[in-house]
Amino acid sequence: MKQLTLALPKGRLTEQVQEHLTARGITVQFDKRKLVAEDPQGILKVLLVKNSDLTTYVHHGIAGLGVCGDDVMIESGHQLIKLHTFDFGATRMCLAARTGTPAPDGGSVTIATSYIEFARQYFQAQGQEVKLIRLNGSVELAPILGLAPYIVDLVETGSTLKANNLEVVQELAPIQVHLVANPSYYKLNYQAVDQLVTTIRQGVSA
Repeated sequence: MKQLTLALPKGRLTEQVQEHLTARGITVQFDKRKLVAEDPQGILKVLLVKNSDLTTYVHHGIAGLGVCGDDVMIESGHQLIKLHTFDFGATRMCLAARTGTPAPDGGSVTIATSYIEFARQYFQAQGQEVKLIRLNGSVELAPILGLAPYIVDLVETGSTLKANNLEVVQELAPIQVHLVANPSYYKLNYQAVDQLVTTIRQGVSA
């Protein structure tokens, strides 16, 4: 079987993917501070990259495969093939505001978010006029400091929102985690990739 290249985002998702692979006989361990690792069987060469950069590495073929969420794919604009959806890492993209704030009801709305492309596409589809303010972190501060009454952000438990006297106003979309592929890479290596996908799906209900 030809060795495949797989990009993983640094953080908890990497650990979840490693556990998933290990349970299916593919063990990948990174030495301290190392960003590249291979499994003993030579099935995978795995690269650790920043989450927001992952689709760029896959798009340019540096890694033929990757693991990322819908949010990362939408923001990047890269057209990648979804090969498998994992049963972990799912979250929600939500519209949130200070507790007690009603949902937008017509007119132009100002929203602060790190997910500009998602928000643009979503509200454009709804026919809602929005002014989007890009923030790269701590978007919860925007309503508190008066930068914008609403934010669009990923919400898992809602505890961060609650701690800052914010709440979900509207759930916009579920966000799932996928195994994705560069289309050209998949065409050239479809047999090896399909074999890997079959292995990854072992023990997962359809």
